[in-house]
Amino acid sequence: MARLDRLLANLGYGSRKDVQALIASGKVVLDGKVLKDVGTKVAVTSDLPGRMTIKGAPIDPPAPLVVLMHKPLGVVCSHKEDGERIYDLLPRRWRIRDPGLSTVGRLDKDTSGLILITDDGDYLHRVISPKRHVPKTYLATLDRPLTGLEGPLFSSGSLMLEGEEKPLLPAQLVPLDAHRARLTVTEGRYHQVRRMFAAAGNHVLALHRERIGGVDLPDDLEPGQFRILSEIEAEAVFIDG
Repeated sequence: MARLDRLLANLGYGSRKDVQALIASGKVVLDGKVLKDVGTKVAVTSDLPGRMTIKGAPIDPPAPLVVLMHKPLGVVCSHKEDGERIYDLLPRRWRIRDPGLSTVGRLDKDTSGLILITDDGDYLHRVISPKRHVPKTYLATLDRPLTGLEGPLFSSGSLMLEGEEKPLLPAQLVPLDAHRARLTVTEGRYHQVRRMFAAAGNHVLALHRERIGGVDLPDDLEPGQFRILSEIEAEAVFIDG
């Protein structure tokens, strides 16, 4: 149970003073009943968005929240980096939710595709844990034609990236045409995919993440768009699809 004013403040609807004024104005409705007491106790359950409205719109889902986004090019995944941030693509109030939202791992500025955003620290760490080996699949567009040697090299488990002392785990390469390939890795080292192709004498012109575990980027989700995942959908990340 949570106090109504604290719940709304934690969901980013404003300061405690702001949400108290919002409640007093009769803009908060639960199960068809207008709530005007800021101290009303509310059961914070997953079905709350179907039962409570704020100014006539469903309340935002309470924590834990997992969001799937189609990250566009040119956007950074850090709270601190300069430039347009992935969080700027979310509703403004989501930026001040408590607990706050963070990306599950990162995609660099020049990589597009599937990224998860969550306020659930346990879920985040389970996905990125090196012990989990959650597979991630990328579509790479290359500067030079594939030679046919990349697949055996990447799957060998012996490829050593420059500046590192531990070889990469085996990765699966599926050539699509002379300049495009689909690569599935189970680690998340710094710029790993780009560095792998560089080690094979090639250069990645474009990189797009298509899948994490058993979760695919929906075909109808345009760059910058996002949707909230159900608990079952979020847990499908741990299914090696």
